[in-house]
Amino acid sequence: MQIPLPGVRAIPRTPRQPTPRLRTRRPWIQRFAGFITVGVVLTLWHVLFTFEVLPAYQLPAPSAVWDELAEWVANGKIWPHITTTLVEVLTGLGAGVGLALLLGYLMAHSRLVEGLLSPLVVALQSTPVVAYAPLLVIWFPGTASKTITSALIVFFPMLMSTLVGIRNVPDDLRDLMRVSQATRWQTFAKLEVPAALPVLLAGLKTAATLSVIGAVVGELINGTAGLGHLVRLGMAQYDIPLVFVAVILLASMAILLYRAVALAERYLLRWQRY
Repeated sequence: MQIPLPGVRAIPRTPRQPTPRLRTRRPWIQRFAGFITVGVVLTLWHVLFTFEVLPAYQLPAPSAVWDELAEWVANGKIWPHITTTLVEVLTGLGAGVGLALLLGYLMAHSRLVEGLLSPLVVALQSTPVVAYAPLLVIWFPGTASKTITSALIVFFPMLMSTLVGIRNVPDDLRDLMRVSQATRWQTFAKLEVPAALPVLLAGLKTAATLSVIGAVVGELINGTAGLGHLVRLGMAQYDIPLVFVAVILLASMAILLYRAVALAERYLLRWQRY
C-alpha cells in the first residue's frame, strides 16, 4: 500500500507479472547428450589415429577395435569373461553395501561402536587396494578374492553415506516419533529410511561404479577369466585392440550399473518432484 505524501502525486503501481519459465530451446540435446559425447570421443580418436599422433600399435583405429570385438562376440569367447566379471561385481557390490548399511546404522546410533570400528575402517580406506589385494588372492583363491576386493572398495563410501544419512534425520521428527510412541522398527521404516534415502542412493551410485574397479584389480593380479584377465592377456600379447575391447566393456558395465541405480533413485524419490 502506498502512502500519499503532501504535494506529491501518487503513481499507480503496475502489478508485477509472474516471471515465465525459460523453456529449453533444444531439448533433444539433453536426450542424446550421451550419444553426442560418444560421437565426439570417437571423432577425436579417429583424428588422432589419422594424423598418427601415436603409433598404430599404441593407439589402434576405432575400426580395428570394433573388428576385435566383433570377432570375440562371433566366436562366443567374450561371454564367459563378461559373466565372470559381472558376477564378481554384483556379489561384491551386494556384500559391501549390505555390510556398510548394517555397520553404518550401528555406528550412527552408538558412539561406542563408532569408536571401536573407526580405526579399522580408516586403516582399510587409507591403504591402497592394490597393496593388500595380493594377500586376498593368497588367502581366498578363485573368485572369492575378487568379490572381497570389490566389497572392500564399495564398503567405505557406502558406510559414510549411511552415517551422514542417518545422522541428518531432524531431531524434531525423532521427538515426534517418540511422542507418538512409535516402535524402533516404525521409526526406522517410517522416518530414518525415507529421510536418509537420498543420501544412501547417492552413495550407491558411487559404490556401483567402484565395484567394477575392485573386481578388475583382483583379475589383473591373478585371474584366469574375466575382463580384467583380458586386459592382462592383451598387454602380454601386445594385442592393444583386445585391451581396448576389455576397457570399453568394463566402462559400459559401470555405466549400466550407474544408470540402474539412477533409475531406482528416480522411482524411489518420485515424491520429491511433487
